[in-house]
Amino acid sequence: MRGGLWFVAGAGAGIYVMIRGRRAAEALTVDGMQDRLNGLAVGVRMFRDEVAQGKAEAETGLRERFALAPHGRPELTSRQEEEGRS
Repeated sequence: MRGGLWFVAGAGAGIYVMIRGRRAAEALTVDGMQDRLNGLAVGVRMFRDEVAQGKAEAETGLRERFALAPHGRPELTSRQEEEGRS
């Protein structure tokens, strides 16, 4: 029984090492490195988009909080509107 347990443990460890070695070897090939760099580029692009979206939401929230005009072209008012306010 004890010999069988050690055999199974050794076989499992050998299989694990073979799989990890194969993955490491594949990751170090040209295609593997290219896949990793493409994945990194996608991650950076997603992070940049999320930061931009967060900035836009924060700016909108601040503009609503302080009652500022939305960004873009400033709105023109007529003299009649300005005189009516005075």
